[in-house]
Amino acid sequence: MSADHRDVGLRALALGTSTLYEASGLACSVDPMIRAAWPGAVIAAPAYPVQCSPGDNLAIHIALERAPRGSVLVVGTGNFVAGYWGEVLTVAAEAAGLAGLVIDGGVRDVAALVRRRFPVFTRGVSVRGTVKASAPSVGKPVPFTGVTVAAGDLVVADDDGVIVLPRADVERTLAAGEARAAKEAEMMRRLASGATTLDLLGLSPWRDRA
Repeated sequence: MSADHRDVGLRALALGTSTLYEASGLACSVDPMIRAAWPGAVIAAPAYPVQCSPGDNLAIHIALERAPRGSVLVVGTGNFVAGYWGEVLTVAAEAAGLAGLVIDGGVRDVAALVRRRFPVFTRGVSVRGTVKASAPSVGKPVPFTGVTVAAGDLVVADDDGVIVLPRADVERTLAAGEARAAKEAEMMRRLASGATTLDLLGLSPWRDRA
Protein backbone atom coordinates (compact mmCIF):
# COMPACT_ATOMS: atom_id res chain seq x y z
CA MET A 1 0.00 0.00 0.00
CA SER A 2 1.34 3.45 -0.91
CA ALA A 3 2.03 6.15 1.67
CA ASP A 4 -0.98 8.09 0.35
CA HIS A 5 -3.24 5.07 0.83
CA ARG A 6 -1.90 4.55 4.37
CA ASP A 7 -2.61 8.20 5.23
CA VAL A 8 -6.13 7.96 3.84
CA GLY A 9 -6.69 4.73 5.73
CA LEU A 10 -5.54 6.18 9.03
CA ARG A 11 -7.76 9.24 8.60
CA ALA A 12 -10.73 7.05 7.73
CA LEU A 13 -10.26 4.72 10.70
CA ALA A 14 -9.87 7.66 13.07
CA LEU A 15 -13.28 8.95 11.97
CA GLY A 16 -15.10 5.62 11.74
CA THR A 17 -17.83 4.40 9.42
CA SER A 18 -20.75 6.21 11.07
CA THR A 19 -19.14 9.65 10.83
CA LEU A 20 -17.95 9.01 7.27
CA TYR A 21 -21.36 7.77 6.18
CA GLU A 22 -23.10 10.89 7.51
CA ALA A 23 -20.41 13.17 6.08
CA SER A 24 -20.49 11.58 2.63
CA GLY A 25 -24.11 12.32 1.79
CA LEU A 26 -24.04 9.11 -0.24
CA ALA A 27 -25.91 5.81 -0.12
CA CYS A 28 -22.62 4.06 0.53
CA SER A 29 -23.41 1.65 3.37
CA VAL A 30 -23.63 -2.06 2.63
CA ASP A 31 -26.17 -4.46 4.14
CA PRO A 32 -25.94 -4.07 7.96
CA MET A 33 -26.13 -7.86 8.29
CA ILE A 34 -22.52 -7.97 7.05
CA ARG A 35 -20.55 -7.84 10.29
CA ALA A 36 -17.04 -8.45 11.59
CA ALA A 37 -16.13 -12.12 11.97
CA TRP A 38 -14.33 -11.19 15.19
CA PRO A 39 -14.71 -8.17 17.51
CA GLY A 40 -12.41 -5.25 16.82
CA ALA A 41 -11.64 -6.07 13.20
CA VAL A 42 -11.14 -2.95 11.07
CA ILE A 43 -10.39 -2.25 7.40
CA ALA A 44 -9.63 0.94 5.49
CA ALA A 45 -8.20 0.06 2.11
CA PRO A 46 -8.80 0.23 -1.65
CA ALA A 47 -11.37 -2.23 -2.97
CA TYR A 48 -10.70 -5.09 -5.34
CA PRO A 49 -14.14 -6.36 -6.43
CA VAL A 50 -14.94 -9.99 -7.16
CA GLN A 51 -18.17 -11.72 -8.20
CA CYS A 52 -18.64 -15.40 -7.36
CA SER A 53 -21.32 -17.78 -8.52
CA PRO A 54 -23.43 -19.10 -5.64
CA GLY A 55 -21.48 -21.82 -3.85
CA ASP A 56 -18.39 -21.36 -6.07
CA ASN A 57 -15.19 -19.63 -4.92
CA LEU A 58 -12.96 -19.97 -8.01
CA ALA A 59 -13.06 -16.19 -8.59
CA ILE A 60 -11.53 -15.62 -5.15
CA HIS A 61 -8.56 -17.85 -5.97
CA ILE A 62 -7.97 -15.90 -9.18
CA ALA A 63 -8.30 -12.58 -7.34
CA LEU A 64 -5.57 -13.55 -4.89
CA GLU A 65 -3.11 -13.56 -7.82
CA ARG A 66 -4.37 -10.29 -9.34
CA ALA A 67 -5.33 -7.98 -6.46
CA PRO A 68 -2.80 -5.21 -5.69
CA ARG A 69 -1.03 -5.44 -2.34
CA GLY A 70 -2.84 -3.48 0.34
CA SER A 71 -6.28 -3.95 -1.19
CA VAL A 72 -9.39 -5.53 0.33
CA LEU A 73 -11.35 -8.16 -1.55
CA VAL A 74 -15.03 -7.25 -1.84
CA VAL A 75 -16.76 -10.46 -2.85
CA GLY A 76 -20.33 -10.67 -4.10
CA THR A 77 -21.99 -14.09 -3.97
CA GLY A 78 -25.65 -13.23 -4.48
CA ASN A 79 -26.06 -13.47 -0.69
CA PHE A 80 -25.51 -17.23 -0.82
CA VAL A 81 -24.06 -18.27 2.53
CA ALA A 82 -21.43 -21.00 2.34
CA GLY A 83 -17.82 -21.36 3.43
CA TYR A 84 -16.21 -19.44 0.57
CA TRP A 85 -13.22 -18.50 2.73
CA GLY A 86 -11.26 -20.17 5.49
CA GLU A 87 -7.80 -20.53 6.96
CA VAL A 88 -6.07 -21.61 3.73
CA LEU A 89 -7.26 -18.55 1.81
CA THR A 90 -6.41 -16.36 4.80
CA VAL A 91 -2.80 -17.53 4.71
CA ALA A 92 -2.72 -16.96 0.95
CA ALA A 93 -4.16 -13.44 1.39
CA GLU A 94 -1.60 -12.57 4.06
CA ALA A 95 1.21 -13.74 1.76
CA ALA A 96 -0.26 -11.59 -1.03
CA GLY A 97 -0.30 -8.53 1.25
CA LEU A 98 -4.07 -8.08 1.25
CA ALA A 99 -5.76 -5.92 3.87
CA GLY A 100 -8.92 -7.95 4.45
CA LEU A 101 -12.13 -9.43 3.09
CA VAL A 102 -15.71 -8.19 2.82
CA ILE A 103 -18.11 -10.85 1.56
CA ASP A 104 -21.89 -11.04 1.29
CA GLY A 105 -21.73 -14.83 1.51
CA GLY A 106 -20.07 -16.76 4.33
CA VAL A 107 -16.78 -17.92 5.78
CA ARG A 108 -15.54 -20.70 8.05
CA ASP A 109 -12.50 -21.48 10.23
CA VAL A 110 -13.43 -18.52 12.40
CA ALA A 111 -11.05 -19.54 15.21
CA ALA A 112 -8.17 -19.28 12.73
CA LEU A 113 -9.35 -15.83 11.56
CA VAL A 114 -9.38 -14.67 15.17
CA ARG A 115 -5.98 -16.18 15.91
CA ARG A 116 -4.41 -14.65 12.80
CA ARG A 117 -6.21 -11.29 13.31
CA PHE A 118 -7.11 -11.15 9.63
CA PRO A 119 -9.98 -8.66 9.15
CA VAL A 120 -13.07 -10.32 7.69
CA PHE A 121 -16.59 -8.92 7.39
CA THR A 122 -19.21 -11.47 6.39
CA ARG A 123 -22.92 -12.21 6.24
CA GLY A 124 -22.53 -15.47 8.12
CA VAL A 125 -20.53 -18.53 9.05
CA SER A 126 -21.01 -21.87 7.34
CA VAL A 127 -19.23 -25.22 7.37
CA ARG A 128 -20.47 -25.94 3.84
CA GLY A 129 -17.69 -25.94 1.27
CA THR A 130 -17.72 -24.58 -2.28
CA VAL A 131 -16.92 -25.80 -5.78
CA LYS A 132 -14.44 -24.22 -8.19
CA ALA A 133 -16.12 -24.14 -11.56
CA SER A 134 -16.76 -20.52 -12.65
CA ALA A 135 -15.46 -16.99 -12.21
CA PRO A 136 -18.08 -14.43 -13.30
CA SER A 137 -16.00 -11.31 -12.59
CA VAL A 138 -12.58 -10.49 -11.15
CA GLY A 139 -11.43 -6.89 -10.73
CA LYS A 140 -14.40 -5.33 -12.54
CA PRO A 141 -17.15 -3.24 -10.89
CA VAL A 142 -19.72 -5.37 -9.09
CA PRO A 143 -23.05 -4.69 -7.37
CA PHE A 144 -22.68 -5.43 -3.68
CA THR A 145 -25.85 -5.38 -1.54
CA GLY A 146 -27.06 -2.25 -3.29
CA VAL A 147 -23.71 -0.47 -3.58
CA THR A 148 -21.61 -0.57 -6.73
CA VAL A 149 -17.96 -1.34 -5.93
CA ALA A 150 -15.13 -0.53 -8.34
CA ALA A 151 -11.42 -1.18 -8.00
CA GLY A 152 -9.80 1.61 -5.99
CA ASP A 153 -12.93 2.69 -4.11
CA LEU A 154 -12.27 3.12 -0.39
CA VAL A 155 -13.70 0.39 1.83
CA VAL A 156 -14.00 1.27 5.51
CA ALA A 157 -15.23 -1.34 7.97
CA ASP A 158 -15.43 -1.38 11.74
CA ASP A 159 -17.75 -2.40 14.58
CA ASP A 160 -20.52 -0.14 13.19
CA GLY A 161 -20.57 -1.69 9.70
CA VAL A 162 -19.10 -1.35 6.21
CA ILE A 163 -19.16 1.57 3.77
CA VAL A 164 -17.74 1.94 0.27
CA LEU A 165 -16.72 5.43 -0.84
CA PRO A 166 -16.25 6.03 -4.58
CA ARG A 167 -12.67 7.08 -5.27
CA ALA A 168 -13.75 10.51 -6.51
CA ASP A 169 -15.55 11.25 -3.22
CA VAL A 170 -12.90 10.10 -0.75
CA GLU A 171 -11.05 13.35 -0.06
CA ARG A 172 -14.24 15.41 0.11
CA THR A 173 -15.77 12.92 2.54
CA LEU A 174 -12.68 12.80 4.75
CA ALA A 175 -12.58 16.59 5.00
CA ALA A 176 -16.31 16.75 5.76
CA GLY A 177 -15.93 13.95 8.29
CA GLU A 178 -13.10 15.72 10.10
CA ALA A 179 -15.19 18.90 10.29
CA ARG A 180 -18.13 16.89 11.63
CA ALA A 181 -15.94 15.18 14.21
CA ALA A 182 -14.61 18.53 15.42
CA LYS A 183 -18.17 19.87 15.75
CA GLU A 184 -19.25 16.80 17.71
CA ALA A 185 -16.22 17.06 20.00
CA GLU A 186 -17.22 20.62 20.88
CA MET A 187 -20.82 19.49 21.44
CA MET A 188 -19.68 16.75 23.83
CA ARG A 189 -17.48 19.26 25.69
CA ARG A 190 -20.51 21.48 26.20
CA LEU A 191 -22.67 18.54 27.25
CA ALA A 192 -20.11 17.61 29.88
CA SER A 193 -20.35 21.20 31.17
CA GLY A 194 -24.11 20.98 31.62
CA ALA A 195 -25.68 21.84 28.27
CA THR A 196 -28.46 19.59 26.95
CA THR A 197 -28.97 17.97 23.58
CA LEU A 198 -32.32 19.75 23.28
CA ASP A 199 -30.55 23.11 23.48
CA LEU A 200 -27.56 22.24 21.31
CA LEU A 201 -29.66 20.65 18.57
CA GLY A 202 -32.29 23.38 18.51
CA LEU A 203 -34.94 21.07 19.94
CA SER A 204 -35.86 23.10 23.03
CA PRO A 205 -39.41 23.93 21.70
CA TRP A 206 -40.21 20.24 22.19
CA ARG A 207 -39.64 20.42 25.97
CA ASP A 208 -43.26 21.25 26.73
CA ARG A 209 -44.85 19.24 23.93
CA ALA A 210 -44.09 15.74 25.07
